Parts: sequence; structure tokens; C-alpha cells
Amino acid sequence: QVQLVESGGGSVQAGGSLRLSCAASGYTYSSHCMGWFRQAPGKEREGVAAIYTGGSSTYYADSVKGRFTISQDNAKNTVYLQMNSLKPEDTAMYYCAAGRFCAGDLWLYGMDYWGKGTLVTISS
Repeated sequence: QVQLVESGGGSVQAGGSLRLSCAASGYTYSSHCMGWFRQAPGKEREGVAAIYTGGSSTYYADSVKGRFTISQDNAKNTVYLQMNSLKPEDTAMYYCAAGRFCAGDLWLYGMDYWGKGTLVTISS
């Protein structure tokens, strides 16, 4: 059974930084796609970033390019999302997700497993 457990959310002021972590277990494939998504109140869920664990290819939403960095520690089965220069519009529940492939739009629409989320609140 795949389990994804997020941590690292919190409240910071605009311009600050946070690092989210997602610990994964139980995934059948050694190489797979891990991603971060977010959902703000009243808005649809959107993809933030993804990484293919087999080759470290990364994917980002335009809104976070240059500010967020996704990375992995395969030894710990953990994926991180380093978020810098945070803005109030980054406020959302952030979810970790896992799927088979990342390429193209697959990371946006092809995730099979989801964590319960961690809340990020950015004050102005």
C-alpha cells in the first residue's frame, strides 16, 4: 500500500521560505513520478512541481518557476519542495502525489496516489 506523508507546512510572511517534505513508502516501481500540488480555498487544485525519480527530470508550473525547487533523496524515499520568495497567493493546502510517469502533462493528470496535505499560509 502506497503511503505519502507530507510535512513542513506552516505560516510565514511574504518573502520568506519553507521546505516541504514528502516521505513515500510502498510504491511498486523504483522509478516513478513524484509531484506537489496545491489547492487554495475556492480554487481548483493545480500542479506545482514534479520530479521523475529515475532520472531527476523536473517540471514546474509557470507561477513557481525560479522560486520553488523540487528535489529528492532516494535513500530516504523522500521528495522535497523548497519554496522561496513566497507570496500570499502561494497560500494553499499542498499535497504530495505519486504516479508512474512525469513526461509531458502526465504529471498533471496521471497521479495515482495522494497524501493528506500540509497547509501553507503566507501573510502579507
